[in-house]
Amino acid sequence: MSKGKVTVLGINGHIGHHAARAFQQAGFSVTGFGRSNRHPIPDVGFIQGDAASLDDLRGAIADADIVVNALNLPYDKWDKGRAEAQLSTVIAAMGSSGKTLMFPGNVYNYAASDRRMAPSTQQRPQTPRGAIRVRQEEMLAAASKAGKFQTIIIRAGDFYAPNNVGDWFDQAIMMEARKGKIYHMADLKLGHAWAYLPDLGRAFAVLGEQRAALGAFENFHFAGHYMTHGALVEAILKAAPTPLKVARLPWIFLQAMGLANGVIREVLKMRYLWNNPMELVDPRLDAILGPDFGTPFEVAVAETVKPFLARKVAA
Repeated sequence: MSKGKVTVLGINGHIGHHAARAFQQAGFSVTGFGRSNRHPIPDVGFIQGDAASLDDLRGAIADADIVVNALNLPYDKWDKGRAEAQLSTVIAAMGSSGKTLMFPGNVYNYAASDRRMAPSTQQRPQTPRGAIRVRQEEMLAAASKAGKFQTIIIRAGDFYAPNNVGDWFDQAIMMEARKGKIYHMADLKLGHAWAYLPDLGRAFAVLGEQRAALGAFENFHFAGHYMTHGALVEAILKAAPTPLKVARLPWIFLQAMGLANGVIREVLKMRYLWNNPMELVDPRLDAILGPDFGTPFEVAVAETVKPFLARKVAA
């Protein structure tokens, strides 16, 4: 018997795909929504539609008890009110349904000087992109406090998982693994918040299952793996069947590329996230998930880099 119905908006994205898998494995009836079903999941349905269409969204979530809003615009298309407009359409589709909306948050809401960020930590964004995320969460809070629907935000660090495309492992850390070389993003002694997507997806499912015991508006911080850049390098080297060279990422090359590439230009504005040790903490969520919830860091890293290292051996 199904535990309830879940619609995942943006099922082709990183968190959307893994949240859908986790809810399905937890016993929910899951349907994905997107322009195309690029990554079909067994026993997960699919509705084709346009996220900019209010009618399409309303149709997609009509029977859902839980809606996971994993929609995201291209990285250089957040400005000019476009990110807020996308969320406004989702909020309008939710209406006064009393459903649960789950939303993936990130660390952009905080200042570079924040070191341990709990849900109670004051949000002081230092970039326009962070201000956008704060406004989006304020929109959700207003709707939920008005009694329209429940919102559960799960904030996490940088995503990683096996076979992800377009993340930091794919685009930077392992980009020259085939040549026997890996990169680290910043000083090896600095910490960084990572979220292994299979674990984060399961956290969504756990909180979704317990939604009746939660408030109208909830903000959780998923600790994930807070590790130094050096520890990440060591984990990759341990997983590698042959020796690898290690170098610091040449950000100057990205700066040159950013002159002609809007996405990279926007990415560079967030470099402060790598140069400052910003850790997510939430004892309440830790207690809900339990002490043995997450995949061990070395195991998660080994699984993530396995495809890159296999291509190196094949080369």
